[in-house]
Amino acid sequence: MADCCSPGADAREHSTSGMTLPLRTVGGQRNVRAAVEPSASSPSASKETNDVGIPAGTFAMGDPFGEGYEADGESPVHHVSISGFRISATTVSNEDFAAFVDATGHRTESETFGTSAVFHLAVRAATQDILNRVNNVPWWLNVRGADWAHPAGPRSHWSEIPDHPVTHVSHNDALAYCEWAGRRLPTEAEWEYAARGGLSGQRYPWGNELHTDEPGEAAHNCNIWQGEFPSRNTVEDGYLTTAPVRSFAPNGYGLYQTSGNVWEWCSDWFLPKYYKTCLAAGTVEDPQGPTIGRGRVMRGGSYLCHDSYCNRYRIAARSSNTPDSASGNLGFRTVAL
Repeated sequence: MADCCSPGADAREHSTSGMTLPLRTVGGQRNVRAAVEPSASSPSASKETNDVGIPAGTFAMGDPFGEGYEADGESPVHHVSISGFRISATTVSNEDFAAFVDATGHRTESETFGTSAVFHLAVRAATQDILNRVNNVPWWLNVRGADWAHPAGPRSHWSEIPDHPVTHVSHNDALAYCEWAGRRLPTEAEWEYAARGGLSGQRYPWGNELHTDEPGEAAHNCNIWQGEFPSRNTVEDGYLTTAPVRSFAPNGYGLYQTSGNVWEWCSDWFLPKYYKTCLAAGTVEDPQGPTIGRGRVMRGGSYLCHDSYCNRYRIAARSSNTPDSASGNLGFRTVAL
């Protein structure tokens, strides 16, 4: 299976995990053009907290089209009841994460390990700092000194792209940020419910068609790969790697970029057969996920996804990685306690 996500924690210096995961790629090359900027934020958005309110409701969770990878466990579709909650409109940005680091002195696991995976077209590092290509996913390079503050390698810095999503953060790092901020990660069910933006049974947060060709509207609705992966990105959507967290139009609930840009950590453990358990239980209320799993859930896809080999930018798509894994296309958003 092609990996549009990212290598696991072992890729930092050992072999790759077989699990899917986003990579870290930030700003090694400047954006070609800005994507469509929304004219205004959602009316329910809070300027102080960046939160949007999600109403309670019941929805059909999972892939109704049969387009997902069987190993990802996107089916069967099952009904889930969700209590109302508040979730950040955007993923956590570099600027947000820098404030956390300044306040706490937190060192991410990428910093502790000393290396991280960077997409090969985005690397900004001396030759001696490029340690090796990652097994099975050679478009990922193991780069010494790549971390959240240096997303493309030692010759890059987060301050060049403060409004882009923070990357190279593990699930454990995300939990540390949440503890400091007095927040939590969304459950997988909360994430999908909010990401759908009130639309039922659609492929994407905006509908069923990937591109919008109506007069006056942008052709691209999200930040994914265009061209021939992994060697040539035509950058038709304006971005080689990450885009600012408020690029493109928000969904019906006011959430930005729940398809593409970066994968997002959820709180749940990942088991491919979990949806079958949910279906057997009937309508499930506020599910917290299985009690064990082979990794933590990731949602949303990333800028590396392409319909020719990896269509995990669909709203029902799911993947996972180990809690200590991180890469240049993986971030997170948070939920109010």
